[in-house]
Amino acid sequence: MSTGTSVGLQTMSRASAWALVALGALIMLAPFYMMFVFATHPREEIFQVPPPLLFGTDFMSNMGILLKRIPFWTNLAWSFYVAIAFTLCSLLFCSMGGYAFAIYEFPLKKQLFALVMGTLLIPPFLGMIPNFMVMDFLGWIDRPIALYLPGAAGAFGIFMVRQYVLSSVPRELIEAARMDGCGEFRIYWTIVLPLLGPALGTLALISFISSWNNFISPLVVMRSLEMYTLPLALRSMQNPVNTEWGAIMAGSAIAALPLLVLFALTSRRLIDGLVSGAVRG
Repeated sequence: MSTGTSVGLQTMSRASAWALVALGALIMLAPFYMMFVFATHPREEIFQVPPPLLFGTDFMSNMGILLKRIPFWTNLAWSFYVAIAFTLCSLLFCSMGGYAFAIYEFPLKKQLFALVMGTLLIPPFLGMIPNFMVMDFLGWIDRPIALYLPGAAGAFGIFMVRQYVLSSVPRELIEAARMDGCGEFRIYWTIVLPLLGPALGTLALISFISSWNNFISPLVVMRSLEMYTLPLALRSMQNPVNTEWGAIMAGSAIAALPLLVLFALTSRRLIDGLVSGAVRG
């Protein structure tokens, strides 16, 4: 095979790969586009055949319906509060747990780590009733603490931090700090924690997104409409007779905007953080 033919095949292969990626991107982005389009149309037009494909002029009327049905801005504020609190708690607890499993030696360390990893195999629905019972016992029903404190020390976060510490934090640095008289918490807080920036940045993004999209936990422990997070509040607008889908799409579009902006600004960091530290077990 000549050099020109080989180059031509490589160019065609690269073009085919880009075309496949572009097609996949269009398929993935289509639901978001339709959500924003439906947010600008009334319910009657949304269910037309074919549905509208261009933006309409009813966004403000849909927002008016939305604000009449639910305390939208209050629900939005609670979503931000819970997501930020959950993210901060996850960073603290997962970094502590991952650092401990990576550096310290203690009895039953391997068995405990296996137990932590085993929780990833348990379907979340199996914990709904025990979670409700515990929250009720603690008096946390209808309180935001029930949404961000339980589950903050997640197995995935502990595992990711552990892997990053093993691959990127020199043990010699920790030993040198101990020889200089640093206490264990000071070593963690002032020496190790700043080195965990890439892993913690990725964990922060994953934690914020998972908390923002969380539907099951608020459904189990929240009772009053004013305390609902945004996914549950939007779901409460659905009814068998007269669901205002245009208003729901308007609320969903606003709810999706923070995640879209966040991912657009930090997607490279998210990918880099997921693959960093994955070379050691």
